[in-house]
Amino acid sequence: MTSLPALVITVSDRSSRGEREDRGGPIAVGLLRDAGWHCPDAEIIPDGADSVADALRRASARGIRLIVTTGGTGVAPRDQTPEGTRRVITRELPGIAEELRRSGLADTPLSVVSRGLAGIIDPAGALVVNLPGSTRAVASGVPVILGVAGHIVDQLEGGDHS
Repeated sequence: MTSLPALVITVSDRSSRGEREDRGGPIAVGLLRDAGWHCPDAEIIPDGADSVADALRRASARGIRLIVTTGGTGVAPRDQTPEGTRRVITRELPGIAEELRRSGLADTPLSVVSRGLAGIIDPAGALVVNLPGSTRAVASGVPVILGVAGHIVDQLEGGDHS
């Protein structure tokens, strides 16, 4: 696979203020790089729907083809990553989010609490997937994403269904 551009966005008030180390973002970045994606270090942004939507729009405008967010998918008052994502994606891919929750059950029964989304930003052709912020969720979720991301990007570029 050609080295396609990817970006990891860590969504965390505490990490964005430097009060807590981002542990999930670097795991996702490493897994994406190992799989051949061109991925800079994770960007860290505060929680909130506006913050997430703005970051996704900026990444898409830069030509990023795969955007993985970590954090903000739970039920705490500031967990608004899905709300921000919903503002930007034009087509939802519910099967990816469903599989992330299903496969996450092997790690924790709390995987069903994740409200993460997955979808496409048209016309840019970017795939966006929300992961929870836990390191276990990131480590188990990125391989699920990698199982389909190359095919999805190829399809967005007009590739055949082979």
